[in-house]
Amino acid sequence: MPTVIVDDLHVTYRIHTNGSGHGSAAAALGRLVTRRASPNVHLVHALRGISFTAYRGEAIGIIGSNGSGKSTLLKAIAGLLPAERGRVHTDGQPALLGVNAALMNDLTGSVNVVLGGLAMGMSREEVMESYQEIVEFSGINEKGDFISLPMRTYSSGMAARLRFSIAAAKQHDVLMIDEALSTGDRAFQRRSEERIRELRAEAGTVFLVSHNNKSIRDTCDRVLWVEKGELLHDGPTEEVVAAYEARHG
Repeated sequence: MPTVIVDDLHVTYRIHTNGSGHGSAAAALGRLVTRRASPNVHLVHALRGISFTAYRGEAIGIIGSNGSGKSTLLKAIAGLLPAERGRVHTDGQPALLGVNAALMNDLTGSVNVVLGGLAMGMSREEVMESYQEIVEFSGINEKGDFISLPMRTYSSGMAARLRFSIAAAKQHDVLMIDEALSTGDRAFQRRSEERIRELRAEAGTVFLVSHNNKSIRDTCDRVLWVEKGELLHDGPTEEVVAAYEARHG
């Protein structure tokens, strides 16, 4: 059964610049009143006509060089970026987990576990039932009681592991992970990969953006190769990753 249908998707960023450095507020107000376009708008065509269908039970890797449009694609599927042209259809609510997702830095990890679970739609009872498993899975308490400390004291890797652990505590229709498996040691990566396989077996669909081709190979059965906003290749993992490595070395 299809979970995500991306049909001729185009996404364009509009970057506003002020060439003169003076009078920008007045100029912007004038353009609003007269409905004139800004002369200093730079258009970036981030995605160019991408189409594919994802199915329930698949784990799909997304690869490509820096700036190719991988993260933009995830945000568009999650509904965080509007389509300039084309459509995205999803069955259920997509959940996007990114290593740059906002955390409440002044609150403890413990409080963030509760807030994160509630934000995903879990009841307080469900969060508390999963609480110990989330903390143990993240491994952030292995060298001290970090779960009781403010998030601002965490390294970026610790924070990313906790985010993944919170997100993985719930079954998702569509779970999208942006580079989360590249943080942490090999033991955490193995736990994460196993959890992704469990989520997939529980009838969800998982998308994984990563520069770590080994994680892609170990986790995904299908890969989308995106380059300069275009879908270059969509196929079995080894076939697509091998073609990518042959081009990029």
